[in-house]
Amino acid sequence: MNYFKSFSEKIISAKIDDFDALALELFHFQSHNNPVYQRYLQARGVRSAEVTSLEQIPFLPISFFKTEKVISQPENNYHYWYSSSGTTGMQTSRHFIWSREFYLKHSLRIFESVYGSIRNFHVLALLPSYLEREGSSLVDMASYFIQESGSEHSGFYLYQQEDLHDKLIQLKASSKKTLLLGVTFALLDLAEKFTFSDFENLIVMETGGMKGRRKEMIREEVHEKLKKAFGLSQIHSEYGMTELLSQAYAPSDGIFRESFTMRILIRDTYDPFHWVKGNSGAINVIDLANFHSCAFLETQDLGRKNEDGSFTVLGRMDNSEVRGCNLLIN
Repeated sequence: MNYFKSFSEKIISAKIDDFDALALELFHFQSHNNPVYQRYLQARGVRSAEVTSLEQIPFLPISFFKTEKVISQPENNYHYWYSSSGTTGMQTSRHFIWSREFYLKHSLRIFESVYGSIRNFHVLALLPSYLEREGSSLVDMASYFIQESGSEHSGFYLYQQEDLHDKLIQLKASSKKTLLLGVTFALLDLAEKFTFSDFENLIVMETGGMKGRRKEMIREEVHEKLKKAFGLSQIHSEYGMTELLSQAYAPSDGIFRESFTMRILIRDTYDPFHWVKGNSGAINVIDLANFHSCAFLETQDLGRKNEDGSFTVLGRMDNSEVRGCNLLIN
């Protein structure tokens, strides 16, 4: 527990001068203190003492969160968890966390590092399907943003499209910016019913996810529909998942920037132990905010990392389960 507190203080300061050194420190801690990760390393024949660079670190397949309790301290230090969404019969992930307060404040620090103070926003969250179940980290984050915005106009919307339309029209005259954070299928439903114009202070941010409500679409098609309906030149995106405590944001049409606690690496889709540069492949994530669980995750997302360090999410690997929190096919 003392390690959690000391490591979290490094993240809270948001002054991560040497990401590689912190990641290696965390790897050696988790290789000895996370039973699931420790067994995985043993099965891979990896000796943690011989790992001296990020490229040598084995990444835990994200599917382990569906079958195991992925934690790096005794169980009595965990009192809260987030669960993933899923259709009927689908096995869902559970991410046991050390501190809900840490997650919420960390998420806000990441958002404000990109967009400025949340106090400058009205936050409208259109998150049906997430609101209809318990344990969503996205709903928890949105609720915290709504609270911290301090705006009487901020709030959640389930299926009240007309109420949301009226609220958006009302906020056009506001000096504050309006953030409309929504699951993709719900934003498309709204866009097909209403059109907006001359709303200079509006940010529409999709979190991904059709949740089985609509056919999957490529990102460009989704963004074009939303831009046309809302009269905007750009649609913003958020990339996150239940198994991560950090998010990445794309202020322009699907080009994501790593947050200060996140590093994206691209692996070969046929050889998970081989890294690729300049080409598309499968996404591995280092999330330093996962100091309490596992910071090194092999996802089932496909992506490409660009020369400037930004990255794009291209879709899902074949035979992987469809999920939300940026789940658009590119």
